[in-house]
Amino acid sequence: GELSLRAAIGFNGHVPCGLICHPDKEHVLYPLGCTVVIQALDSKKQAFLHGHTSNVSCVVVSRNGVYVASGQVTFIGFKADIILWDFQKKELLARLSLHKGKVEGLAFSPNSLYLMSLGGQDDGSVVVWHIGKREAICGSPASACSAGSATVVVCSSCRDEMFVTAGNGTIRVWELDLANRKIRPTECQTGQLRRVIMCVKMADDDNYFYIGTSSGDVLKVNTNNSLMTDYGPQKEKFSSGVTALLLLKTGDLIVGTGGGIVALCKGSNYKVMKKIQVQGAVTSLTSRGQGHQFFVGTNECQIYRMNYTAFKEELIAACHNEAVHDIIFPLGTSDLFATCSKNDIRVWHTPENRELLRIVIPNMTCHAIEFMKDGKSIISAWNDGKIRAFMPETGRLMYVINHAHSLGVTAIAATSDCKRIISGGGEGQVRIWEIGERTRKLGEVLKEHVSAVSCIKVKKNDGECVTASLDGTCIIWDIVRFIRKQMILANTLFKCVCYHPEEYQIITSGTDRRIGYWEVFDGSAIRELEGSVSGSINGMDITSDGAYFVTGGDDHLVKLWDYNEGAVTHVGVGHSGNITRLKICPGNKYIVSVSADGAILLWKYP
Repeated sequence: GELSLRAAIGFNGHVPCGLICHPDKEHVLYPLGCTVVIQALDSKKQAFLHGHTSNVSCVVVSRNGVYVASGQVTFIGFKADIILWDFQKKELLARLSLHKGKVEGLAFSPNSLYLMSLGGQDDGSVVVWHIGKREAICGSPASACSAGSATVVVCSSCRDEMFVTAGNGTIRVWELDLANRKIRPTECQTGQLRRVIMCVKMADDDNYFYIGTSSGDVLKVNTNNSLMTDYGPQKEKFSSGVTALLLLKTGDLIVGTGGGIVALCKGSNYKVMKKIQVQGAVTSLTSRGQGHQFFVGTNECQIYRMNYTAFKEELIAACHNEAVHDIIFPLGTSDLFATCSKNDIRVWHTPENRELLRIVIPNMTCHAIEFMKDGKSIISAWNDGKIRAFMPETGRLMYVINHAHSLGVTAIAATSDCKRIISGGGEGQVRIWEIGERTRKLGEVLKEHVSAVSCIKVKKNDGECVTASLDGTCIIWDIVRFIRKQMILANTLFKCVCYHPEEYQIITSGTDRRIGYWEVFDGSAIRELEGSVSGSINGMDITSDGAYFVTGGDDHLVKLWDYNEGAVTHVGVGHSGNITRLKICPGNKYIVSVSADGAILLWKYP
């Protein structure tokens, strides 16, 4: 069976112009890994366009809203597909493949007759596709040998036969000659200016187009004679370049910059009238309808809604922009969960899929987190060798254990009486900390592992724990007398371990892609399953009754297994990065999986 995707928390903000408001004014589209997400603005319902084999590099919607096209990245020398989708039915219409390595940009002609596509740096060609016949009409190298590569393509607003490409030191206006199946370029002259172009916007009457450059100014070019008419601002240029543009009916411009400023500029002299600051560099500006309301996407993966009249920003979506390392539910509730990544820990509200709290520790990476059983603190393991505890409601720092491990803290767990924390480090030591009201002291050091500890699980009675390590051993410890009870050896790097709820067996997995069942009593192997065809298994979790468990790893699939049968019952397809961890929520409502591309996916538990 297939696992059905309930929601995806994530947005790839690094794709230029990736966030698009659909012409029906009710949906936004954005890329997330190798899928394109269509989200309703009011109900927040999501639909997903699955079909790409690797990360989506560009998305575009036709002017009538019927078609969606998206391009992808692939390995060097391989064909990178463009997929044409039907927006209403959310289904794949055609795969168009000619470009190699990467599809850099896409543009629909105004009457949706043609699709223009631009290949990446290693491909360097521009191709015109006939949408009705689903085939290529003609192609050409996108820029002259003397110029840099082209990175942007936009279509004319009125004529299907005209489009513009631009990039590093090149601006070209192209004419399509359908009868002879040729496209002919005209170079645009910018006089003494040498510019790297980051975005292009065509005026509604086709007479001019505006160009945002990495130098922080906007050029205005006449389409008819391909000459630059003016540029600005002359003195106060925008810092970090103009990365996104929006034209208003009044003739004014909205400019998004690499420094995270969204500014309203006068059309005549580019003077800034209003401006606001957002988090991260602006990569997308898209208007809803006539431009009274517009959306801003940034490369820190935040989406803002803005009103033209008030010119105030409102954050409507935020997600991780780095790999997510861990996911954890508090004891007995499925309405909240916490995730950790580089720089931060975030707490999410499951029913609404929104962020409730963000705890930021800049330039540090959090490897593992755990909710204390009493719900009074979140404990976290960081790569600077510290264990930090935070209040779950406010995110205030409660205490820090300095120098907990020498090569960073890689795994963490707590006993159910909340009096002890068990931590594992990059050097392989397992340390037990006594946690008092105001005191934190080292209780015991268990030195057996010779490589990083990847996972720690504690028995319900707090008398025993199991640690998995990258040195190919799993050790069952007595944490009352602090001795080793059993050691499990396998030719693998163990990534995850779980106790069966009745605690007489454990299941392990790791880089050899096999799921092992082991007897806790004497450490003997019971059985071994082939867990994945390709790539290691990085995370697993078991249901509270022990009947089923889930695994996820480098094959990007979430698999639900029957524990006794040892067979896969359901598979979830949707991730495009390596899955790092997953959890079944208390009460078996959802499965939540997190991945290295920053996505958090919530699946319905079957």
